[in-house]
Amino acid sequence: MNYGFSYNFPALRGKQGGEEYYVVMCPLRLIPKIFLFDEEEIPPEHRAQRIINRVRIPEITNYIVENPNDYVFSSLTASIDGEIEFHPLSTDQSFQDLGQLHISLDAKFLINDGQHRRAAIEEAIKVSPELGNETISVVFYHDQGLKKSQQIFSDLNRHAVNTTSSIGILYDHRDKLALVTKKLIVTNDLLSRYTDKERVNLSKNSPKILALNHIFNTNLRLLGKTKGDSITDEEENFLEEFWQLLCESIVEWKMVFNKELSPRDLRVNYIVGHGVFIEAVGLVGKYLCEHHSNDWKLYISKLSEIDYSRTNTEDWLGRAFGVNGRIQKTRDTVTLTANKLKEKLGLPLTDLEQKIEEKSRLGV
Repeated sequence: MNYGFSYNFPALRGKQGGEEYYVVMCPLRLIPKIFLFDEEEIPPEHRAQRIINRVRIPEITNYIVENPNDYVFSSLTASIDGEIEFHPLSTDQSFQDLGQLHISLDAKFLINDGQHRRAAIEEAIKVSPELGNETISVVFYHDQGLKKSQQIFSDLNRHAVNTTSSIGILYDHRDKLALVTKKLIVTNDLLSRYTDKERVNLSKNSPKILALNHIFNTNLRLLGKTKGDSITDEEENFLEEFWQLLCESIVEWKMVFNKELSPRDLRVNYIVGHGVFIEAVGLVGKYLCEHHSNDWKLYISKLSEIDYSRTNTEDWLGRAFGVNGRIQKTRDTVTLTANKLKEKLGLPLTDLEQKIEEKSRLGV
């Protein structure tokens, strides 16, 4: 190999499955130049990666650009299709895996894991060129053909476990609404005791009655916000007042708090122990905030008068749960549940809510 015409990286050499791999630090400015991505028109069986989801790129790009001093990225994983040589810096046994990795200039690089990060890095550098001198760790495998690259992708993703949205909210110290949500849980006696901060779906025997992501999603609906939006002090105060009053108004929640009803029996027998109800209340709360800013508390307090039992099929069948008795939480069922709550409170439906109601009656 002509080392004057090669990529040269300080590298660590390792071994997995009997084969060598290399870890290098790559400047961000090189990422879009040397790493390729399979074209979308190539049939799936002839690609080593899934098609990139362009919708994800702006969010990741904004994360980098808006947090230039403390963003964090995990390593990219890539295959090298071309000539490579590794030269240890020393013959000493302790340093034989520390050295220089030489890769021929005509080699092809294929990302096995991290294609969305690669695309976001490219866009971020366009906005903030100074990021180009920063580095990201890359794990290189020597490519042995497309079948090997496909297997690497499969193996990397086979055992990956995505974090729950509740964990994501719990560990998020940037998003203002996440911070506000966690704060109001701490300051609310019922929420602090009965909110599961890790799971998104509570098991039938869970000692909790709400999940952190349910409360967060409800807050998004209450304020008409999307994740990442700013929150005013007035909106934060509203959320605190809203949840305090809601917790006082849902009789079944108070029964759990007073040990008169178990969380398990609450979920089995009532819809108020499920996300579809809580997020539906969020839609109702948003409507009240916009149209009844002076007396919204009166309406929320009237939620205590509604029958939320799952035996009340006239109100909740086809809304909060289906014919099989299972709770169903979709965009439409949340709206349909909210529609019934508004009907019980004597509130009119919006045009969109009416359309979803009619669609449900037609079984569409």
